[in-house]
Amino acid sequence: MSNFWKRVVEELDYLGMNRTYLATACNFSLTNIGQGIKLGSTPSAETAVKIAKVLGVSVEYLVAGSDHPSTSPTDKETEQNQLRLYRKYHQLIQACEKLEPHKVRLLEQIADNF
Repeated sequence: MSNFWKRVVEELDYLGMNRTYLATACNFSLTNIGQGIKLGSTPSAETAVKIAKVLGVSVEYLVAGSDHPSTSPTDKETEQNQLRLYRKYHQLIQACEKLEPHKVRLLEQIADNF
C-alpha cells in the first residue's frame, strides 16, 4: 500500500468512516478505491483533492505526510499520543457527546474527584 493510501486509511479510521462513505462522498466507485489501495497507485491530482476535501486534510498531507515541514518531532509525538488516546477511547467520547449537558458536567465532577 502506498503512503498516500496508508494515510487515507488512517484518516478514515480516525474519522470513523469507511471506504464506502469515501467513495460515495467523492462520487467514485468503491472498486476504484479498492484498486488504488491494492495497487498502491497514486491518484490523479483531481482525485487526491476530492479525497483530501472529504477527509478534511490537505493533499500535501496525504501525499507527503506533513502539512508543516517544520513541525518538530515533539509536536509529532504529541499528536501521535493524542491520536492513540482518541482511538483508545473513541467509543466513550462518542457516548459522552450524546449526553445532556448536565450529565456531562456530572461526569466532569466525578472525574475531577478521582
